[in-house]
Amino acid sequence: MGGERHEPPPDEFEAELDQIAELNRLETPPPAPQDGRGSRQAGEGVPPGEAVRRRDALLLSAGHTVAESDSLDEALRLVAGLYAPDFPMDAQYVFATGDGSLTALAQYGFRPGGVIDEGFRMPLTTGYPAAEVARTGRSVFLASTQEYRAAFPATWHMSARKGLNAWAFLPLVTAGRVVGVWLAAFRSPVAFTKSERALLSVTGRMIAQVHERARAGRAELALSRGLRQSMRAAGPALTGLSVATRYVPTGGGLMVGGDWYDSIDLPNGRLALVIGDVQGHDVHAAGLMAQLRTAVHAYAAEGHGPDAVLARASRFLTTLDEDRFATCLYIEADPSTGNLHIARAGHPHPVLRMPDGTCLLKHISGGLPLGLMPGEEDYPVDILRLHDDEVLMLCTDGLIENGGHDMYSGWVRVRDAFSPGPVEDLEGMADRLMSAVLSPEPGAREGVARDGDDIALLLLRRDSVKPRAEVDQRRLVLTIGQDQGEGLAEARAELKALLHDWARPDQVDTAVLLATELLGNVLVHTDQDGSLTAHVTGETGRRRLLVEVMDRGDELPHQRTPVELASSGRGLLLLDILADQWGVRPEPEGKTAWFALTEASPGEAGPGAAV
Repeated sequence: MGGERHEPPPDEFEAELDQIAELNRLETPPPAPQDGRGSRQAGEGVPPGEAVRRRDALLLSAGHTVAESDSLDEALRLVAGLYAPDFPMDAQYVFATGDGSLTALAQYGFRPGGVIDEGFRMPLTTGYPAAEVARTGRSVFLASTQEYRAAFPATWHMSARKGLNAWAFLPLVTAGRVVGVWLAAFRSPVAFTKSERALLSVTGRMIAQVHERARAGRAELALSRGLRQSMRAAGPALTGLSVATRYVPTGGGLMVGGDWYDSIDLPNGRLALVIGDVQGHDVHAAGLMAQLRTAVHAYAAEGHGPDAVLARASRFLTTLDEDRFATCLYIEADPSTGNLHIARAGHPHPVLRMPDGTCLLKHISGGLPLGLMPGEEDYPVDILRLHDDEVLMLCTDGLIENGGHDMYSGWVRVRDAFSPGPVEDLEGMADRLMSAVLSPEPGAREGVARDGDDIALLLLRRDSVKPRAEVDQRRLVLTIGQDQGEGLAEARAELKALLHDWARPDQVDTAVLLATELLGNVLVHTDQDGSLTAHVTGETGRRRLLVEVMDRGDELPHQRTPVELASSGRGLLLLDILADQWGVRPEPEGKTAWFALTEASPGEAGPGAAV
């Protein structure tokens, strides 16, 4: 599905050119007298009136070609060929207006490296004809060097010393706003009669259409570049999991379409992997993809499960565009066990590669694509265990069907490229898959999907984790009731005992302070009991403490900026300052606030240091 093309309305220019032809009839001088050889002294034997009519007929036949040009450079070249020898257009320039200045966009007929070149920039307050046109929206016609010098004494030399003798500066108007200025220059003096001014005005409107289309194209290109840059790397995976990603854009001109992937570190120490495809390949699909990707990331960071993330994303997409849908596959991976909780919304099934190279299409239960039927969001969650050296491949349908393949023949091609090679070379696997699918045909541009469909690829490998020396695992679980105020002191004492050999005593004090704040918030601001769970994992000297405090209250806490004498409101502020990581996630019943600290050596200072 391509972007909109701004076509000129039917007969938009024909009616104006008919009026110009009538003006020419009224303004045409009588035929020039013949010399003794029977030839005419003007127009190489063509009467002036006939030459003018030929010029208008040429513009009428070529006008739409100019307006539909793909670039300003092409439009200026075509315009230069529309004018007859008695009205030669020798040089042209297009300026853009914006940020209070004129900038150079395109030129024809001027020598490169002149006063007006690619780096040209001029304030709109300058006494230059193009600046005046940009300010006022009114055309400026200068029929001679003397007229130019008298009207613009400060800047006339910029053009008058280039062998030019007449100039026309016309505004380029889009939606009632001046977006640029077109300069047409002539080496011969031009009277700029009423018909000639009208002819230039019609040509200026054609160039304005090309300028607007080029401006929209530049905006779309900037958007797609930014979106692709954000997907260039999936981010580092957690210990025990490795991730490789690839993205290849549509062949329709944009650098990104509706496909995306994401890798998200979750609050519970797990990893979320997402791949999706918004319907369409135009800039609107790219914009929807960016918003949907952000929404999925936010729902995942809040701690929702795979089914809840997809249900919320489906409702979100409906609010953005009721006519578009998206497929998506969401995985929550536990690095410690290899368990994958998978939910699927109309997306292609994943492929499992075993250590010996055997590839299986793993059929995952699924629901409807996102945004397809509001209120029908039911996404069952399947659990798949990824064993050591197994690789799971997630992709969009472009990988399977590119090059004219159907789902079966495309699957065979992908399987044959996915099976060989050492499992340790995950990036090599991704390269082989891309090479098998994108082998360029003669004359095709390498690295672009040939059939106009994007390709997104994500590989997930379960790594063999060798036993590590001195791995310490401790756990503390306790509950404090609303009527057990003394439980806070007991919780502090037990947490200190849990961290008795921590390298930095000030980090122990920080952990006790933050845990007390979280438990105190539960007891003060809710009518629920508070449950605390603390985990210590990792190697001695670089251990990680994770503290979670859960209650059954529905209201999520909000970070505030307390005044100096305020008695509350500092809990989340302290978490933000002192914890290495922290967050709040909703639960099926209630919420969990958590923070994490990484053990530091006595000489190190970091966020976990008490202040």
